Amino acid sequence: MPLRASVFIATSIDGFISRKDGSIDWLNEANAAVPPGEDCGYKEFSDSVDVLVMGRNTFELVRTFEPWPYGDKRIVVLSSSLVEIPEALQKSVSASSESPKALLARLEAEGVGHVYVDGGVTIQRFLAAGLIDAITITLIPVLLGEGRPLFGHLPHDLRLRPLRVKSYEFGFVQITYTTR
Repeated sequence: MPLRASVFIATSIDGFISRKDGSIDWLNEANAAVPPGEDCGYKEFSDSVDVLVMGRNTFELVRTFEPWPYGDKRIVVLSSSLVEIPEALQKSVSASSESPKALLARLEAEGVGHVYVDGGVTIQRFLAAGLIDAITITLIPVLLGEGRPLFGHLPHDLRLRPLRVKSYEFGFVQITYTTR
């Protein structure tokens, strides 16, 4: 079976994944309203993933989380500059400066079946290269007005087909699209 690459991410209603300074305080605040035990499908999604590919900015943010949220899941941090990986994470986290296409080709040759792509610029690069198979966006009921957008420039229109829409009692709306 060919490798699949998917996105699973939350945005404000106006399409931002963080504030301009990278802060996700608004998302943490919204998550406080989520009932205990509800993860909006994240665990099921994460369990289907062999490798998580994220950008350096996302890695710098999540490495401050206590505890480390990914357990021993294999992580590849995409960056054109040097990435400092803490010793405690070096068994599961590596860095790469490969293009999205070259990275996915290498991972597929290694037998990887499903890749989770995370981080705004990284997602944008994979989308522009036509490498994303599915996108799950959880819309958080807040308008930020400005911040770091999920989507950026594309060389051409990218048509999406909705697969599933789910509304949660606490105000989140989750939409899963396929790009194929």
